[in-house]
Amino acid sequence: MAAATVLELTAFGLDGLRIARRELREPGPGEVRLRLDHASLNRRDLLLVEGIYNPKQVLPVVPCSDGAGIVEAVGAGVSRVAPGDRVALHFFTGWLSGEATTEKLSTALGGPGGDGTLATRMIVSAEAVVRLPDAIDLECAATLPCAALTAWSAIVDLGRVRPGDTVLIQGTGGVSLFALQFAVRAGARVIAITSSEERGQVLRRLGASAVVNYRETPKWGRVVRDLAGGRLDLVVEVGGAETLDQSVRFVRPGGTVALIGVLSGNFATFNLSLAVMRQVRLQGVTCGDREAFEAMLRAIALSPIDPVIDTRFPLAEAPAAFARMKENAHVGKIVVDLGSAA
Repeated sequence: MAAATVLELTAFGLDGLRIARRELREPGPGEVRLRLDHASLNRRDLLLVEGIYNPKQVLPVVPCSDGAGIVEAVGAGVSRVAPGDRVALHFFTGWLSGEATTEKLSTALGGPGGDGTLATRMIVSAEAVVRLPDAIDLECAATLPCAALTAWSAIVDLGRVRPGDTVLIQGTGGVSLFALQFAVRAGARVIAITSSEERGQVLRRLGASAVVNYRETPKWGRVVRDLAGGRLDLVVEVGGAETLDQSVRFVRPGGTVALIGVLSGNFATFNLSLAVMRQVRLQGVTCGDREAFEAMLRAIALSPIDPVIDTRFPLAEAPAAFARMKENAHVGKIVVDLGSAA
C-alpha cells in the first residue's frame, strides 16, 4: 500500500492548512495512482481556502486543481495511460468534451470534485489525466490545467482571435500572461494594462506591443483605444467590477469581452446600452474541456510558452505559497514542489 503526504484544509483560513499523512489503496477499475511532481496555485484555490469560493465545502479537503506527475499504477480496464507515463491533471475531471453542463462543472479538483493536487500521490479516474508531449516538462505542465486552458479558451476557442486582431490583456496573473502569449502566436497585436514598470517589462518581454499603467492612468480605455488605432477586438477581462465598464466601452462593435476574473469585485455597473447597440459579446470563460486541453498541449509542444514562475515552495511551506498569492505581489504562477516530499 502506498502512502501520501498531503496538505489538508481542516478549517477555513490559512491557519487551517495542515500537513498530513494518508495511506492510499490500490487503484480500482478505471483509476490511476499518480506520483505528483509539481502543483501550482490559482486564485480559485486561495478563495477555497478562505471559505469564499464555496462556504459549504466539506472539510477536510486537499486544495488545488493543477498538477503533473508520473503514473505509478493503473486499475483494471485502463488503456489511456500506463505506468511510467508523464501526465497532467485535467481541471474538470468530468468535462471531457462538448458544452459545459452543471454536472460537468461540478467535477473540479480541489473542491466539489474531490481532493486536489497538494499531495505527493493521489488516485483519480484515468479520464482525468492527459499524457504530456515530450517537449513539456512536469513543472511547466503543472501550471497549465486551469490558467493556461482558460487563456486558450478565451483566445482560441471562444475568442476566435485571428491575425491582425487587437487584444487587451489586464494584469500579470497566470491567465493574463498565458493569454498574451497565445494571442501573439495567433498573430494578434496585444496591448496590456498593469500597475508598474517592472510588470510592464515582463509584458513587453512576452510580446505586448504597448503597456499602460492603470495606476497612473485610471481612465486607461481611451489611451488603449488610441494605441490600438481604433477599438479592441477582444478584451481578456480579469479585473471585474472596476474594469468592466471600460472594457465594454472600448471594445469594437461586435467584439468580445471574455469575462474571466473578478479581482476587484463580483458586482459591476456598466453601460448596458453600449453592449446592446454595439452587439458586444460578453463571454464567460471557465477553463475548458479535456479535448481543448489536449489541443492546447499539442500547440505548446510545437511552439513553447513561458509559464513565468514567480516563486517556488516545497510542500511543507505551501501555506506560505497561499500567503504569497494573497499579497497580490506575484507575477505569473506560484508553484509547489511535491517531488522533494515524496
